[in-house]
This record gives sequence, structure tokens and C-alpha cells, in this order.
Amino acid sequence: MSALLVAVFLGFGVLMGKAASPSISATPASARSRIKLVLPATGAAATATSPTSTASSSGGETSPPASGEAEATPTPAPTTKTPASKTTASSGKSSTGSEEAGGSEEAGGSEEAGGSEEAGGSGAEGGSQTAAGEPAKKLPPIKHVFVIMLSDEPYASVFGPSSTAPYLSGTLEHQGELLVAYHAVAHEELADEAALISGQGPTAETAANCATYSDIAPTDSEADEQVLGSGCVYPSSTQTLPGELEAKHLSWRAYVQGIDEAGTQAGACAHPAAGAADPTANQTASSGAYATFRNPFVYFGSITGSPSCALDDVGLSALKRDLAQPKDTPSFSYIVPDRCHDANPTPCTPGAPAGVAQANAFLKQVVPEITASKAYKEAGLLVITVDEAPSSGASADSSSCCGQPLFPNAPAKTLVGTPKGGGLVGALLLSPYVKAAQTNQEPYNDFSLLRTIEDLFALKPLGYAALPAVKAFEPAMFTAGKS
Repeated sequence: MSALLVAVFLGFGVLMGKAASPSISATPASARSRIKLVLPATGAAATATSPTSTASSSGGETSPPASGEAEATPTPAPTTKTPASKTTASSGKSSTGSEEAGGSEEAGGSEEAGGSEEAGGSGAEGGSQTAAGEPAKKLPPIKHVFVIMLSDEPYASVFGPSSTAPYLSGTLEHQGELLVAYHAVAHEELADEAALISGQGPTAETAANCATYSDIAPTDSEADEQVLGSGCVYPSSTQTLPGELEAKHLSWRAYVQGIDEAGTQAGACAHPAAGAADPTANQTASSGAYATFRNPFVYFGSITGSPSCALDDVGLSALKRDLAQPKDTPSFSYIVPDRCHDANPTPCTPGAPAGVAQANAFLKQVVPEITASKAYKEAGLLVITVDEAPSSGASADSSSCCGQPLFPNAPAKTLVGTPKGGGLVGALLLSPYVKAAQTNQEPYNDFSLLRTIEDLFALKPLGYAALPAVKAFEPAMFTAGKS
């Protein structure tokens, strides 16, 4: 009887225990997903996540300015249209949607910290990578650079949502990478254009588009290879990008719409006589289609004094012929719409339409010719940008970035605030090496573009392009389609 009672009590205890305690499989601990331990990346992956050369999504960081220079605060990146496909900043993170640390990213699929990516994908912090997963460390082997230079419009009018150039701000933006924090370096048009091909800062005369075609005098020099003096034609000793290219047996050509073409009075390498007034500098509706100040090459004595000026500073009609074969396509091509098509808000003739919409038609004609050429398809880079934002009026902008220097020929060298530049203008990059539908918020300017071109062709940085604060475009921007 005792044994029977013990057995009954034991059985009753077991039943009560099961009723009071849930099964292990029903506990909250069992409901959790598996714990994943992520170890720190090593080797190449660690290099890819280094913050040394990356930028934040709000505009990034710039290298410190050279000693004695004042660093300008970059203009905040403007609001941009979000392309249908992915949009990235130079940090490599997607700029569309929210993202948790270690979460999924576009251009490379879902990725855990320290994991691998597809060729050319965006890393967690280190930008685009090569097919082997290594961050891109050098610029690609680009052999032909094309620059199309529009005129006197702010970023918002050219690339922003209110742009009246749908081919540029719609079609082309979806095919390339838009630099939303790209700045011109000077006002007016001539001062900025001359800086792009020489690294020279403006004089008072180039900052006024050179009303009188006069030599710069006296021609002293200062640090950073700057020519000092008044005037607008640089001495033959001033180095230029065309001169550097010729010294390495590379070619260049300026295609300037409105010169050396049927029905025009101007010819190749057209410019006023020394000391003569330039009627096109006033930028009025009676100035005509060709403006000398839109052709910066003729303001350098080393170019106008050489036979290459008449051979290589030519009309737009020569471009199509030169694109027929890569061997005939220059290493550097500078393409200038005439004043009727360069986006400038001032009409080229009385009553003529003006502004960004007129540039749209020019681009629809010229850009497909370039992108269809073998030279572009094999190893080309096309840059579309603007020579300055307006210096007056409702859209006036003299902001700067990237260690903007104090130009020695400026009328007043007293610094109030940050050094003035040419304003926010933006730039669009198209290339077989550039991913489509990207935006980049890293600050760059015209000295950065000059430095990039010089780096691509292994040339010495000229003038202000050699400043420590000036950096070339990041190699991580050129990782699409090519290994």
C-alpha cells in the first residue's frame, strides 16, 4: 500500500510540473534567430572600409589647405532628382532609402560587414571596388577626354529638377555620374575657362572677359606658378594643358562653334589684334554667336604663337570627322557651343531664344556623336559642366570649395569670410568606366578636373591644380564595365 501511494504521488508531481512549465521549444529564447558573430575585416577588406578618402553623404571632407591658404566651407549639396536606378554618394552608400549598419546595399546585393561584393559594386564605406574585391587604387586607362563647356548658369537651372534641358537633366543624367558639389573657381566666364586649362587664377581683366585684348604686364610670377600683373593674354612662358600634351606627343583640339565655319567672319584661332578692343566681350544681344572669351586657348601666347593654334583651335564641324577613327580623335577635346546654344541667358542676337533650353538641342546633336565613337567606347570620358554660376542677379553665387586659394591678382586680398569662387555649377561624367544613374556629393572644382586630366595622361599638375587641397576624381568613380 505504501509503495502504491508513493507511485501515485510521484506521478501526480510529474503531471503538475508539465502543466506549470512550458516546453523549451516554446520559450522566448527559442524564438530568436540564430546569433551571427561578425569578425573584423582584414587585409583588402579593411582597406576598403578605411575612412581616409571617403566622404559623408552631406558633402564629404576635403584635404587640408596648403600653408597660408584659407579653406572654404563647401556649399551644401543641392537637392537632386533621384534617378530610377540606384544613386550613390562617393562614400559608396546608397543615397536612396534608409540603411542600417551592416544592412543590405544596392550595386552588389546584400552584404555583411567585411563581406565581398560584385565587380564594381559599392563597398560599405570604401566606395566602388574592382572585380577582385579590392578598392580601386588608380584611375582607369582613359585615352580620350571630352569636355563640353556650357555658360553662366547655376546648378539648379542646368541639372536640377527645374532644368529646361530634359535631354541633359533626364536622359544623360541617367547614363552617368552627377557631381552635385562641383564648383567653378572664378567669375567671369573667361577667368574660369583659363583656370581649367592652365591652373592660373584670374586677373582683373580676365574676370571682366577681356574688353581689350592686351598682354599681361608686368609678367612677374608668384608661388604656385601664378603670373602676376594686369591684362588678359598670358605670356608664352605660361604653361598650359595643351602644351603639356604636345610635349608628350599627345593631341588636343578645341571645337568652338561659330569659328572657321561657313557664313562666319571669324576663322580658326580667332581673336582680336594685340591691344585692340573686343566687341564680343560686352555680351549683348548684338555681339553675335562667336565670343572670344568663350575660347580660352587664344589667351595664351604659347598657343597663339604656335602653328597648332590654327590647326587645333577650330570650328565644331571638324568634330564629327575626327571621331571617325580613334587615331584621329584628340587625347583632349574641348567643345564650346556658340552663344546661341551655350545656355547663357543673354540672347546671342536680338529677339533670339536663350538659356538652358537652347543648350539642350546642341547636346542632343553632339553627345550621341561622341558616345557612338570608337574612341569613347574603348577608353573615353565625357564631362559636361558650366564655366560659372551667375555673378549677379537672383541666382548669384560665388561659393567655393576644395581649398579655394586667394588669387594674387584680385583687386583686394583682404579675406572676408571664405575665398570667393565661381559658384556651384555641377558636372556630369559619362564613360564606359562610369556607372549609370549615380550621384556623387564629394566636393570638386575646375582645378580638380584639370588635375584629373593631368593624372590620366601622366602630366605634371599646373598652377593651382598642384595645391595639396586639390584632389583628382576618386578612382572608385571609374569601375563600371571595365576591369
